[in-house]
Amino acid sequence: MKKYVCDVCGWEYDEEKGYPEAGVSPGTKFEALPEDFVCPLCGVATEFFSEK
Repeated sequence: MKKYVCDVCGWEYDEEKGYPEAGVSPGTKFEALPEDFVCPLCGVATEFFSEK
């Protein structure tokens, strides 16, 4: 499983943990995130994330 970091604020998405607070189950691949998923800290889209 991979981790991705927001290029704007540094928040990290960990595929292994998911993001249950936003309805993203553990094990959800970054590519499978909902189209409307945004960084929970700064609000930017997934296009502003880089693989860690």
